[in-house]
Amino acid sequence: MEELLQVGVITSTHGVRGEVKVFPTTDDAARFKKLKHVLLDTGREMKPLEIQGVKFFKQFVILKFKGIDNINDIERYKRCPLLVERKDAVELKEDEYFIADMIGIQVETEDGEVFGTLKDVMETGANDVYVIDTEEHGEVLVPAIKECILEVDVENRKMTIHLMDGLI
Repeated sequence: MEELLQVGVITSTHGVRGEVKVFPTTDDAARFKKLKHVLLDTGREMKPLEIQGVKFFKQFVILKFKGIDNINDIERYKRCPLLVERKDAVELKEDEYFIADMIGIQVETEDGEVFGTLKDVMETGANDVYVIDTEEHGEVLVPAIKECILEVDVENRKMTIHLMDGLI
């Protein structure tokens, strides 16, 4: 399982005092209010940052980091992801999983036959849709509903599905 989970991506600077505009990649952008620390993935290193201020603007989160008080200190980090350690991640409800933990999981049918590998999760308005890469059928889209997803075992990297008529 992934130890670092992405919560957002810096899209641009905001003002001249070192604030950044962040596109949240978490289901709950309000979680930034409680978040104290993040890790900035620069591509070469993980830079720990302490969050000093949080504001919201449209679909973005405006963050101010402690010790970064100038636009020139933060501008080079545009398009860099912000991560949290698993211990700082939000608590999941029953039957909720982190997408990062699910990617690459083996998918089987209810008959026990290997069907494919979970390649992606598309987040739609009504429910998520699992993108499963199969040898026989190519890419198959399966809605993440109880009628289709019978069991998810993240620890053993296995998912059991029921293929409803019309899915393949």
